[in-house]
Amino acid sequence: MKERLYLFDTTLRDGAQTTGVDFSVDDKRRIAKVLDELGVDYVEGGYPGANDTDTRFFSTAPNLQTAVFTAFGMTKRAGRSVDNDPGFQALMQSKARAICLVAKSWDYHVRVALGITNEENLDGVRQSIEAVIASGREAMLDCEHFFDGYKGNRDYALAVARTAYEAGARWVVLCDTNGGTLPHEVSRIVEDVARAIPSSHLGIHTHNDTENAVANTLMAVRAGCRQIQGTLNGLGERCGNANLTSIIPTLLLKSEFADRFETGVTPERLTRLTHASRVLDEILNRAPSRHAPYVGESAFATKAGIHASAILKDPETYEHVAPDSVGNRRHVLVSKQAGKSNVLDALERMGLAIDRNDARLTLLLDEVKAREAAGYSYEAAEASFELLARRILGNVPRYFSVDSFRVMVERRHNAHGDLVTVSEAIVKVFINGDREPLWSVAEGNGPVNALDSALRKDLGRYQKHIEGVELVDYKVRILTGLHGTDAVTRVLVESHDTSTGERWFTVGVSPNIIDASFEALLDSINYKLVRDNAVVGHLGRPVPGAAE
Repeated sequence: MKERLYLFDTTLRDGAQTTGVDFSVDDKRRIAKVLDELGVDYVEGGYPGANDTDTRFFSTAPNLQTAVFTAFGMTKRAGRSVDNDPGFQALMQSKARAICLVAKSWDYHVRVALGITNEENLDGVRQSIEAVIASGREAMLDCEHFFDGYKGNRDYALAVARTAYEAGARWVVLCDTNGGTLPHEVSRIVEDVARAIPSSHLGIHTHNDTENAVANTLMAVRAGCRQIQGTLNGLGERCGNANLTSIIPTLLLKSEFADRFETGVTPERLTRLTHASRVLDEILNRAPSRHAPYVGESAFATKAGIHASAILKDPETYEHVAPDSVGNRRHVLVSKQAGKSNVLDALERMGLAIDRNDARLTLLLDEVKAREAAGYSYEAAEASFELLARRILGNVPRYFSVDSFRVMVERRHNAHGDLVTVSEAIVKVFINGDREPLWSVAEGNGPVNALDSALRKDLGRYQKHIEGVELVDYKVRILTGLHGTDAVTRVLVESHDTSTGERWFTVGVSPNIIDASFEALLDSINYKLVRDNAVVGHLGRPVPGAAE
């Protein structure tokens, strides 16, 4: 019987410490949902009480189906009871189902950083773990700088780990906090710790400062750890954390681990890995790493030449795993079949399942490839992809058409003498079935907001469908190198329906940022009308030729 490995994701805390990363509450909720769908066991949401974002995030538990929503924080401070420690109480008042505490396990840090005795530190660990358990939550301890502490004072580092275990901690996690430990050291030390604490309660948390975080994690699993902490795409402070995007498929697809262990990520869920990785990149508004193992665009790419025909005939010889097993695809320039499985899977999720030999599938695939070459990316813009697929495979009604739009930006002094910038948009729309156009004018906080307001100000009989729709996020990326020295702009828009709570993402691409933005806005509204099965035609009468 296979042993169970437990995956603990720290993207929403450790990842938030990455330079240039600042998650909003909505970002955290979306990432938590993606991780839950992937099949991780624990989603650590952050440090309630440490900042306003984390506090608000923990005020309402996200709707997770399988993952345990976990809070992170420190053990109680010396000289205070657990009831009289504001930081500890912020953890206890959160909506988390589990609490991961961090404690010093290096006696040097206990003495210098905390300024307390070794015994006081152990007492704080014991009381804190017991308090979490008494609250009905799952308790675990991250032993900070464990490997350095072990090298400096083995007996005390083990005492900290053993104290947490004996107090009832579900997991005692060994942390390579500064990322300086090497794989052979991790293996030796974990084997020693596993003699004192059962493997079923041991975890590993590594950082990537020597480019060994993944290797260290895998060595720790071989040596006895059964919980794995890491982040999506290896996000984290300094050089990052252990990359779950690389660790998870290795555990599932490499016989060294697959024959011995199982995780909450099933083979079916593993096919969502590439999608999860790229959704995070889109949220961060950064280009995905083309050369990332398993999920990178180049991970299974081969130029036409000596390997091309061989890969098509015998891919197992040239690819260490099947690309579609991780939701990626093979990139062989001479192959027109690349990506078909991904498109079929996406269509099935949207309720548009078709036979893989259907000629329309090739048309859709060719269109997606052409658009990707032009700068589109549908990994995080599923609403735009669904519209594209429906137009090619079926019938998306032409609810309305935009005849023209104009945006004006004026910088001037207002009546109070303050220098202000005012944006105004005018949109001319024809509703199918109507002969007269609708003119809408609106001001906004910037040209895109003005366009959005004008477009949604009056859509005639369709207005009732979009009353609750709002633009909640807007990201712009400048794509260079696609057309020589020309820059192409890609805009990702997130929309939210306040009446249903549904969110969707659309994309637009153009050399002009306003055109790209408007394309994404149009997709957003059309997607909502399609989802609502809005009636086409004047007074419900279909309009001939209205379908696109």
